[in-house]
Amino acid sequence: MSVSFEEIGQVAATFQAESGVTVGQVCKITANGKVGACSAGENFCGVTVSNKGGYGAVAVRGFVTLNYTGDTAPTVGYCTLAADGKGGVAVPKSGGREYLVVGVENGTVTVLL
Repeated sequence: MSVSFEEIGQVAATFQAESGVTVGQVCKITANGKVGACSAGENFCGVTVSNKGGYGAVAVRGFVTLNYTGDTAPTVGYCTLAADGKGGVAVPKSGGREYLVVGVENGTVTVLL
């Protein structure tokens, strides 16, 4: 038996999605009701779970699994994360926000937004 946190408690909101926003990437609010891709080091508001016709559903609460990059792997427990500029997250040298991390393996991190 394996443990899964996939979509537990997930709440998604629909936003207008700027070009370049893809499913599975972290995103940020760029204007009223609009989301866009994050640059490296920026805080993110959620994760795009669908994008159709210029509108994206963004998970803003709940558990999500993300790719991570960087020299420092996230740690389980509370860990500071920020966007990596490639659609995933990284442990920043400064800034970022604290998230509850429940799993880290094979280049992915599972967090509670």
